Amino acid sequence: MNTKYTIPSDEELTAFIDGELTAEEAARIQTLVNEDQSVAERLEFLARANLPFEQAFAPLLSEAPRAKLEAMLGAIPAQNSASSASASPTATRRRFLGALAASLVAGIAIDRAVIGIGRGLSAKDENSEWRAVVAEYISLYSAETLAGPVPAREVQASQLASLDEKLGLTLSPEAVSLPGIDFKRALLLQYDGKPLAQIAYLDPETGPMALCIVLSDAGRKAPDLESRKGMNVVYWSSETHAFMLIGHAAADRMTAIADGVRERV
Repeated sequence: MNTKYTIPSDEELTAFIDGELTAEEAARIQTLVNEDQSVAERLEFLARANLPFEQAFAPLLSEAPRAKLEAMLGAIPAQNSASSASASPTATRRRFLGALAASLVAGIAIDRAVIGIGRGLSAKDENSEWRAVVAEYISLYSAETLAGPVPAREVQASQLASLDEKLGLTLSPEAVSLPGIDFKRALLLQYDGKPLAQIAYLDPETGPMALCIVLSDAGRKAPDLESRKGMNVVYWSSETHAFMLIGHAAADRMTAIADGVRERV
């Protein structure tokens, strides 16, 4: 690859996708995409994401410290291109990425996120792709993201009931409990137009952990192990659902925890 170029950041790549770069900047990114496979793959990943940031993070941003948030957003360099000058007053994807970063620094939990993939995937690709998207999302979590008391059992049951309705499962607090690890919340997300359950936990030893479930017709598969974004992932599937347990714990511990979940769910 031509070393005179600087590897573009995700912010630059999303600006390229959104058509917010000048002709010169866009040409530079296109050259990098043509010459560097890793840049091309990252651009493809970001282009697949169709995240409704404004709707998903509106409640989150309304709770953020305004002074800090505005200061951080103000630090994002303004674009001089014509397309930027005529942009809609609605915040762009890049601005919401900046807002999200500010909110995470402030320690505010993301409670109403929606994960979407803009194009259809085959069953074979789905097994890998949804885990990649979830891992990207979970990698944003810190212990502070999940700070706070463990919800009462009735609260856990209520949150799980909302997942049951969409996924056709029967989940109880006992069924999804993990030994020595605190249940924090159960969220309903969306992947490729399908409901995706995320049950978030906080392991006092290793930090955030999550059990995620999505509808899948890929067929039954035995548990397997992989590493994504510095975390260990144990994944398996039934005839109707795909499952993944992701966290920072050692591989053998993650496998043992996943075995317990498989017996109960």
